[in-house]
This record gives sequence, C-alpha cells and structure tokens, in this order.
Amino acid sequence: MSVLTLTHIGGPTTLLEVEGWRILTDPTFDAPGRTYRFGWGTSSRKLTGPAIPAADIGPIDAVLLTHDHHADNLDDAGRLLLPAAGAVVTTASGANRLGRGTVGLRPWDTTLLRAAGRPDITVTATPARHGPAGSRPVVGDVVGFALTWPGQEHGALWISGDTVLYDPLRTLPQRVAVGTAVLHLGRVGFPLTGPLAYTMSGADAVELVRLLRIPTVVPVHYEGWSHFRQGRASVLAALAEAPDVASRFRWTAAGEPLSLVV
Repeated sequence: MSVLTLTHIGGPTTLLEVEGWRILTDPTFDAPGRTYRFGWGTSSRKLTGPAIPAADIGPIDAVLLTHDHHADNLDDAGRLLLPAAGAVVTTASGANRLGRGTVGLRPWDTTLLRAAGRPDITVTATPARHGPAGSRPVVGDVVGFALTWPGQEHGALWISGDTVLYDPLRTLPQRVAVGTAVLHLGRVGFPLTGPLAYTMSGADAVELVRLLRIPTVVPVHYEGWSHFRQGRASVLAALAEAPDVASRFRWTAAGEPLSLVV
C-alpha cells in the first residue's frame, strides 16, 4: 500500500508526494493579471495566482510537463524551477526546445525515475490531443503520464494532460489500469474558434471515468484562466446527473494537501 499526498497549487500545477518522491506537474507560478498569447490569434488572461509560491515549494525530484509551449502549463516562474529539478520529462518536441538533458517521450514511451532508498517509478507517456481532430499542427504535442511503482494497490496514477476525449483515451484500459486520475478539465475555448473545445468538459469526464472504471478522480485545471468555459459549478452540474461518477471525485482546495491510498 502507498499513500499519495497530492497538493493542487493552481491551474494544472500539482505536487505529488509518494514513497519519498516529490514530483511536480506543469509548473505555473507567475502572478495573476497577465495575458499570454498562445498563437494563431488565441490568448488567455491569468486570473488566479499559485496557492504556494515557487520559493516555498522545496526540493523537487522530477517535473512532469505535459507540454512546454503554453504558458498555462509552463510559465516564466515555472521555467526557472526546471534547472533545479532532478529530472524533467515532457514531449519529444518539448525536450528539443528545453534541452538541458530533458527526457522527451512520445505516447507509450517510458522512462524510469530512480533514486537511492526509494522505489523506482515507471513513467509512461499516454496519448493526448489538445483540441479537435486535425488541430495537432496548430496546438502542438501534448502527453499525459501514467506512473507505476511497486506496492500500488489500485492501479496507476494518471495525469491526463490537456486533452479532449477521443478514441485513444477510450482504449486506455487496454494498456493501463488507472487507479487514480488527475483530470485536466475546463473545456477550454476561444472566441476565434467558436464552439470548438480544447480540453475535456464535465460530461466528457463522466464518460471517461465510466469507460476507464477509475476509482478516484482529482479534477484540476478548470479555473483561474479566462479561456476556461467550464468551472467547478459546470462540472458539478454534469456530475449531478451521474451520482455513480460523482462519488469518485475528490475536490481539493488549492494549497491544501489531500491524502489518498493508491
């Protein structure tokens, strides 16, 4: 049995502490108020700052970066943390941009986190598509991450990354048994692209959790930026129609640790 302590810092940024490891996902620590350009006429304003300042995070053994090219997943203050991290794992294209020994993975590639006195953690990149069909050349590469280590009881710890619900996610159970999912939601959209969605909605989450039979879900990355179209209230509205799924969601206030048996 392992106990995972998960601290949602804001946006997608989450500190994962398990078996002596301290792992940070998608570091974003800039102050709120700035508008960031995402390219192709899209942008977003950061509305909420981190619950824990970068200076107070402490030592980080690894950073899991679902993608490096959007500031709501890696901002200026987050970039400053990367050189001190023990390992940085991201997309293959992102590793080329970041350099400095960054590990780049394509979907279903794996890498191993190793340290004396701690169990090895296998990190497997999982598929993600940050928008509608055909959008990858515009929005760029994204991956999720499945983490496994000896002693897990309920399956892999999965960070979905910024993705819509599409067929490779529906078939995820053929490759990975997910025990705990950190789901990026928010149904991102932009005025320029009208009704098109670039991340999952609450209804998508319901479908995915049922398909993957995920026992525990921690939602993140659904508030704090102007490009989100669905905040917590919208997700809760979808869950109200699916009590079997709602009971699996664990909501956590930013900055407050949540302990889970994984």
